[in-house]
Amino acid sequence: MKNILTYPFRFIAFWLWYFKEFWVSNFDIVRDVVTPGNDAHPGIGRYECHSLSDWEYVLLASLITITPGTLVVGAGRDTDSGVRVLYVHGLYAQTEPELLDEIRDMEDRMINGVSLFPRYNEGAR
Repeated sequence: MKNILTYPFRFIAFWLWYFKEFWVSNFDIVRDVVTPGNDAHPGIGRYECHSLSDWEYVLLASLITITPGTLVVGAGRDTDSGVRVLYVHGLYAQTEPELLDEIRDMEDRMINGVSLFPRYNEGAR
């Protein structure tokens, strides 16, 4: 149950999770740079956002961009359904569905962690 009493715990839990992911991504980049060979599998995916508010959309795009190995290369609205779309470049994405699943996990955790009463856009696939 998500209410005002659980909000501080959800907020702290999200940011602890994000900082862990941030440092893991940093170490992956450093390891790839200092070791021989190349583990990168770059790819771009089209991600339809669940977030309803503008600030959640901007926060998600910012978190993706500052995470090493990922970058938002485009943003906009899907003209058919009005769903917000991010085009994300992932350096270590084996496949597009894998990249989109990781972003979906980040967005779900972000919405639950930073929103007092989390709501989702049901139009996003």
